[in-house]
Amino acid sequence: TKLMFHPATNSSLQKTSSDLLATSGDYLRLWEVRENSVEALSLFNNSKTSEFCAPLTSFDWNEIEPKRIGTSSIDTTCTIWDIERGVVETQLIAHDKEVYDIAWGESRVFASVSADGSVRIFDLRDKEHSTIIYESPQPDTPLLRLAWNKKDLRYMATILMDSNKVVILDIRSPTMPVAELERHRAGVNAIAWAPRSSKHICSAGDDTQALIWELPTVAGPNGIDPMTMYSAGYEINQLQWSAAQPDWIAIAFANKMQLLRV
Repeated sequence: TKLMFHPATNSSLQKTSSDLLATSGDYLRLWEVRENSVEALSLFNNSKTSEFCAPLTSFDWNEIEPKRIGTSSIDTTCTIWDIERGVVETQLIAHDKEVYDIAWGESRVFASVSADGSVRIFDLRDKEHSTIIYESPQPDTPLLRLAWNKKDLRYMATILMDSNKVVILDIRSPTMPVAELERHRAGVNAIAWAPRSSKHICSAGDDTQALIWELPTVAGPNGIDPMTMYSAGYEINQLQWSAAQPDWIAIAFANKMQLLRV
């Protein structure tokens, strides 16, 4: 359900950190990518009673503390793993329904979205409480994806199931979005903030469009228009904005992947 390379090299795993790959699906797994092979390093299973676990919908690798990976699952939980020690740091019942995505903000703060239609923020220093910062306008409309703005942690973005909207949230003013980007003509499937700009975000969807938006200081009465658009000709399922090469965005559609120059 997701792939990520190790986000940094300054950990005790640094001998191989640039070649470490994590994947989620039936379990969270860690791999070492070598020149001629890919070797399985670890399989993380938190189930004490069964050889099976609830499928993982997504995960996020903590950039500030790369020993931490947070996973989200259909069993309503989020699990925080210490991958260096191979142990669970904590497991939280995060939502009332399936958790579809998770994103780190700081070293101990993460957020998640769920089929229950809420965005919740958690702090590992206070595991008993969470803050709901947004709920779907129509009750129980699932939220599918979450992206936290790494250049300005006040902002995050989420998308709703079968909706053409990208919802921009400011964690200082819960419940009311600061902007809703509504120029897609069909459901949005993927979102990614620019790696080196706090004001730009890319979205892609079933209308075949990849759109780049610049968020204004104040949204006008007629909404926000994208600054750039690209049509792939097919429904776009996924996108990534390269952190190492911020002029490039990758999109996936049909049986193709394309690299777009921003």
